[in-house]
Amino acid sequence: MNNSVQHTSIVKVGDTIDEEDDLLAVEEPLEIRLGYGPVSARCQQSISVTMRTPGHDFELALGFLFAEGIIRNYEEVVSIKYCQNTDTTDAKENIVRVELLPNIPVDMQKLQRNFYSTSSCGVCGKASIEALDTHCLPLPMDNFCIDAEVIHQAPAKLRKAQLVFTYTGGLHAAGLFDRQGKLLLWREDVGRHNALDKLLGASLAADNIPLSQSFLLLSGRVSFELVQKALMGGISLIAAVGAPSSLAVQLAQEYDITLLGFVRDQRFNIYSGSHRVALQEKLQVQF
Repeated sequence: MNNSVQHTSIVKVGDTIDEEDDLLAVEEPLEIRLGYGPVSARCQQSISVTMRTPGHDFELALGFLFAEGIIRNYEEVVSIKYCQNTDTTDAKENIVRVELLPNIPVDMQKLQRNFYSTSSCGVCGKASIEALDTHCLPLPMDNFCIDAEVIHQAPAKLRKAQLVFTYTGGLHAAGLFDRQGKLLLWREDVGRHNALDKLLGASLAADNIPLSQSFLLLSGRVSFELVQKALMGGISLIAAVGAPSSLAVQLAQEYDITLLGFVRDQRFNIYSGSHRVALQEKLQVQF
């Protein structure tokens, strides 16, 4: 956690005015570089710069490449490491290079985006919204179903696991739960998209994708891109503490993803895929 938080001095104004020490969530840029092509003609391309919280950087890079459809599995990666040919020590841990196998095709133009993103940009940098789901496959038919009480209990479990958030209050989280509500894996980051990329990267490296037997909990709102990333990971149920956007709901409905919003205070809204949520009272309207 040391590189994820930073000390600062603040003036705390309340009933009294006091000078205190405080902790901040660190935000630094991470550049992802890709090495690809035949052995005799290797290419290097900088494909993304994102503002992130340091930690799990390799997972972030892997998750980003996977969610963008550049890699399909971990076996396509030869190596992943920090770049050493930089001028300063700090920069060495802010640039990650991922080397792909020589036979992995990479068509930069086909990806249709400029590969510059920020931690809160949503779908900015995309050539078009339609291009986002061109490499998404429909989810397989499943009998995945979660009891409503399991969903109600999930936010508190994820919040308890958020160590950096406990000290700073400034990070988003993405967590994977099983059917019984056990928290299997979680990641934190100043960016909602980065937290999910880290989660997908860790799952990819552990050969756990598709994540068809887990549900995803997000600590904030749900954007189109977060649903797209979850879809790439084979996740059929997404729950979020915040609200979904209209495009997030549209994509969830198109791919039969169960999407829940405002999961807090023993309540939630079902925006699509109600058949995966076991409720005590039978729903009158089915999505």
